Amino acid sequence: MLLQGLVILHTLAVIIFSIRILLRDNLSSAARLAWFMVMLFAPYVGVVLYLLFGEISVGRTVRRRHDQIFAKLSSIAASSMGSCEHNLEGNIEIEYQTAFRAASVDGFGTTLGNKAELLADAATTRSRLIEDIDNATESVQCLYYIWLDDNTGRSVAEALIRAAKRGLAVYAMADGLGSRKFVRSKYWREMRDAGVKLAVALPMKWVIDTILFSRLDLRNHRKITVIDGCITWCGSQNCADAEFLVKAKYAPWIDIMLRLKGPVVAQNQLLFVSDWLLNSGEAAPESFAVKAKEIEGGFPAQIFADGPTNRRGATPQLFATLLTLAKQEVVISTPYFVPNSTVLDAICAAAVRAIDVTMIFPKRNDSWIVAAASHGYYRRLLEHGVKIYEFRDGLLHSKTFTIDRGLSLIGSSNLDLRSFDLNYENDILLRDDEVTQLIYQRQQEYIAQSDPVTLEHVNAWTYPRRIWNNVVATIGPIL
Repeated sequence: MLLQGLVILHTLAVIIFSIRILLRDNLSSAARLAWFMVMLFAPYVGVVLYLLFGEISVGRTVRRRHDQIFAKLSSIAASSMGSCEHNLEGNIEIEYQTAFRAASVDGFGTTLGNKAELLADAATTRSRLIEDIDNATESVQCLYYIWLDDNTGRSVAEALIRAAKRGLAVYAMADGLGSRKFVRSKYWREMRDAGVKLAVALPMKWVIDTILFSRLDLRNHRKITVIDGCITWCGSQNCADAEFLVKAKYAPWIDIMLRLKGPVVAQNQLLFVSDWLLNSGEAAPESFAVKAKEIEGGFPAQIFADGPTNRRGATPQLFATLLTLAKQEVVISTPYFVPNSTVLDAICAAAVRAIDVTMIFPKRNDSWIVAAASHGYYRRLLEHGVKIYEFRDGLLHSKTFTIDRGLSLIGSSNLDLRSFDLNYENDILLRDDEVTQLIYQRQQEYIAQSDPVTLEHVNAWTYPRRIWNNVVATIGPIL
């Protein structure tokens, strides 16, 4: 009798959740097949996993509020910035205009007259960032996915406290999961007591309250700092030391950061304000001051912002577009490589048409499951002519994408399904030979500290390892 009941329960679970999976028009075939496999072979575990991680949504209420906030902010900003579409014509080569249009997810257009400085390392970034905060005269806005109680985390908190005590408008926001310890620390309380306005992005309580309508692990992965509306920072570095104490055995964390001036600052600021309003519950402002002006001799750039409240597939579509634009060379670095078919096919297609495609991954990854999934794609990449390097001197956390040494994309987005579907991300797309060359040189430094991976290496892997890698890669669409 018990066995019969279990069989009935098993059958009902498979049928009900199979119907739900089939009703989802926006689910890829690979993800649908992966969920079917989980439901068939482990239905009870599969039901729990699907309830927690199956639906890529923040819920209708959050989506509606996000759309209302961003629509209002965009209209306010447009009155100050004007339309940016005309900036493409005559300022960017026609073949690159496609990339900037593909990057316009939140309505951001191309801005002109921007300047950027590539920082040397994590210590220099921390020093210059604190210097900017200490020199601020009006406002500071910052958002981090991970904010740790270490030298960098404490130094930034102390600088924000000093700014607030000078009477500046200071806003600080951290992700509820990535910074879960710091938002309960004494430094968070001290910032609040000093007058820093604080908010937690996607707090765990919010996720639990909406568990039936949301996915548990949706996160705000952005790294944004805006100073006086005139300076912004963009890249991969969290508010943490390179030693990254929570995962010290993988250290040092190798990141890349740009310090930018020009009209693109307003786009990053608009992005921060929208996140702030969404997570703090405050009403949208009636005005939005755009202070950054065009710099003579500056370059075209725009912010690429994606997340679960945006159009599905925007990030992989942009990556695929960039790969199709390449004429000679593409160099990519990413710590996490679990692509969908759109990106994987575009990478292989670029290599097949004789584009020199180089990919740089960390040799030791802090996520064992991502490492296995990534390795499952190595053979296909190598057989199509892609060059693979594994960085050996720490965890390469830089997310860089250079095309023909003239077009660059850097920021917070990885080449994995989390960045494609689950995380709020921010990147900057820019067209400038000088800045792209600096980023390209940094990529070459990564390669110099890496070991090449060849088909001979992959062929030498044991059968159990190859089977494990391919099993994990198979369920990659639902990771």
